[in-house]
Amino acid sequence: MDYRNLGASGLKVPVLSFGAGTFGGSGPLFSAWGTTDATEARRLIDICLEAGLNLFDTADVYSAGASEEILGQAIRGRRDAVLISTKTALPMGDGPADWGASRSRLIKAVDAALHRLGTDYIDLLQLHAFDASTPIEETLSTLDGLVKAGKIRYVGASNFSGWELMKSLAVSERQSYARYVAHQVYYSLAGRDYEWELMPLGADQNVGALVWSPLAWGRLTGKIRRGHPLPETSRLHETASFGPPVDDEKLFDIVDVLDEIAAETGKSVPQIAINWLLSRPTVASVIIGARNEEQLRQNLEAVGWTLSKEQIEKLDKVSAVAAPYPYFPYRRQEGFARLNPPLV
Repeated sequence: MDYRNLGASGLKVPVLSFGAGTFGGSGPLFSAWGTTDATEARRLIDICLEAGLNLFDTADVYSAGASEEILGQAIRGRRDAVLISTKTALPMGDGPADWGASRSRLIKAVDAALHRLGTDYIDLLQLHAFDASTPIEETLSTLDGLVKAGKIRYVGASNFSGWELMKSLAVSERQSYARYVAHQVYYSLAGRDYEWELMPLGADQNVGALVWSPLAWGRLTGKIRRGHPLPETSRLHETASFGPPVDDEKLFDIVDVLDEIAAETGKSVPQIAINWLLSRPTVASVIIGARNEEQLRQNLEAVGWTLSKEQIEKLDKVSAVAAPYPYFPYRRQEGFARLNPPLV
């Protein structure tokens, strides 16, 4: 397992991390993801640690806190061997104090997460979404206080727009608050919007990307094919409306090229899709999930090898989409690109 610094920090994270959204499994979304209990979770974590994967990502909203609880039980007795990343801000209830990133909400949420995880510190706390109802200064000063108190060690964001992240970084710099070192983002061969603005921002400001749903919400597993119905066992029957939109014809074209490269390399379609992401600028770690040991071992084999330049170019070409304004001139016109060349 290789390790990379997480943004502008000294924290070294594995290039693959494990998403614990399958732990617990309650509610219409998370029950479809998986129903892993503490015993099963401990076995999956054993396999991860054997492979050098030591970063585990969860959130308070995953199965209403059950994911954090099970993760805490599964790492008991080996806290120092793992890195815990969790998220907060999304609603945990219907009350006015049950959501957001206000001072009172963040302090309450962090204390609750620490209790569920059975630990006295969180390695990386990320805001699950931008809270437009709370002043940025209030949110960041609270996070800075939690860092100073030793309850969290690093802070990050998730699902922010470019201006939201940049304004937050500017406030942190102006006030000398702990700054976001990570941005947890959706990025895949079937969803490359991250590249337009957030990737250049991450490169300029040294914010590392933690990639969620690298298989496009389960669409790049190799099981979804042109001319075939969605498999009866696919969780997309229950979860498609929660995930990012995908152009089906574009998806099938991408899978066709993944099939070609799979035949050339002997690797699976999902392994190739994950490996491609690790070649992209700003990506610090790709979050993989697994409902069982077999899935986990297969995903872990996405590292330790590299795609050829020609294979990467094939994937780049088939997955490319037209950039929206104001980004398309820099992609299509040499004069614009000379001033501000795209990263990829």
